[in-house]
Amino acid sequence: MAASLSTAESKNLLQFLKLVGQLKRVPRTGWVYRKVKQPESVSDHMYRMSIMAMTITDPKVNKERCMKIALVHDMAESIVGDIAPMDKVSKEEKHRREKEYESQSSPEARLVKDFDLAEMILQAQEYEELEETPGRLQEFFDSTEGRFHHPDVIQLVDCLKEERRGHMSKVAEPPTHTS
Repeated sequence: MAASLSTAESKNLLQFLKLVGQLKRVPRTGWVYRKVKQPESVSDHMYRMSIMAMTITDPKVNKERCMKIALVHDMAESIVGDIAPMDKVSKEEKHRREKEYESQSSPEARLVKDFDLAEMILQAQEYEELEETPGRLQEFFDSTEGRFHHPDVIQLVDCLKEERRGHMSKVAEPPTHTS
């Protein structure tokens, strides 16, 4: 027979789930500051990162652990909000506020940090395409230069950048007129 939760445990779980649910309503600050229409939520970001972790084929990392880290790495933002670099919060203070975010001490935590950055620039490209503003969010790409470490993520990012260059070059080309 499966053990069931006590009433107190059920109440605590309910409060925890409500707290986590708030992440659905916390927009990612970087997009808000850039006036992106309908910016993704912190929950959206963590979900896609977990999907990224689910697709990893590297036998040297624990896929399930990566998925779990991706799902909880920004959980504190339901309390402290999404802190962006332009908020001028020190690195130490940000880490204090986001205690459960790993310090990249394991291969899984380092890989999830790569996913965090890759998901951000993938989202930036999607916003540029949706808003038909190629290059508008270049600073997000610039902020990730040289910061990827895992070969699979580097390859994914290279594909993303190649696709983005293609989109940007189409816009830069003058329209052809047929007579």
